[in-house]
Amino acid sequence: MLQSLRRAAYRVYAHRLRTQLSDAGLPQHVAMVMDGNRRWARQMGFDDPKIGHRFGAEHLDEVLGWCAEVDIRHVTVFVASVDNMRKRDSDEVDNLMQMIENVVAERLSRPANHWQLHLAGRLEVLPDSTRNALKLAEEVTRERACKFHLNVAIGYDGREEIVNAVRSLLEDEARAGATLDDVGQRLNADHIAARLYTGGQPDPDLVIRTSGERRMSGFLLWQAAYSELYFCDVYWPGFRKIDFLRALRSYSARHRRFGA
Repeated sequence: MLQSLRRAAYRVYAHRLRTQLSDAGLPQHVAMVMDGNRRWARQMGFDDPKIGHRFGAEHLDEVLGWCAEVDIRHVTVFVASVDNMRKRDSDEVDNLMQMIENVVAERLSRPANHWQLHLAGRLEVLPDSTRNALKLAEEVTRERACKFHLNVAIGYDGREEIVNAVRSLLEDEARAGATLDDVGQRLNADHIAARLYTGGQPDPDLVIRTSGERRMSGFLLWQAAYSELYFCDVYWPGFRKIDFLRALRSYSARHRRFGA
């Protein structure tokens, strides 16, 4: 009985939060640092903290559903950095990669899924099976006539992304016969932005980080220059719809200054 009352109260509160949001004041693009999987598993009493990665991977499905409900059409999630791949225990990395293959890539590939996948990061640092699963999912979703776009940042480093974008620009210009002086005279921010992993998509309006950490950890360093930041104390698998709606409410109440 008590549990039923709590669920009813939760639904009422979530509905109240949603009614406080103006569709015109919602972000077009939300980026999320999905942090705290292992700490959540320990908090929940699991003997193996790596179990948190499975719950975290499965939770992404639910969060994407919340985004679709309010017509947020661009989402970027930070799954793992290059440093995560290199420095964490190999068993933990293997477990995380299996969750990416068996949960994220597999579910995105299903015909009923309406998200188009875009990959962001150095795929060469991933295990072959993970890289192949993600590339297959990207290919499967590429031709979908859909309006929802999901960027998965894995094997990602924000500084390397910018360096690679500049390198790509210089290589393109060199093939066209331009000199460095020519490039220097014409170079502007749009030229670099077009060559980032998210090229052609709007920059994130809102960046949410779970787990209580208050730093960007190299995530979308270029794209998030004018993003609103929201730090949430709950761990990613425990990130509830009301936490998501509170983040949107906070965003809609802010006056964006874009650096001014």
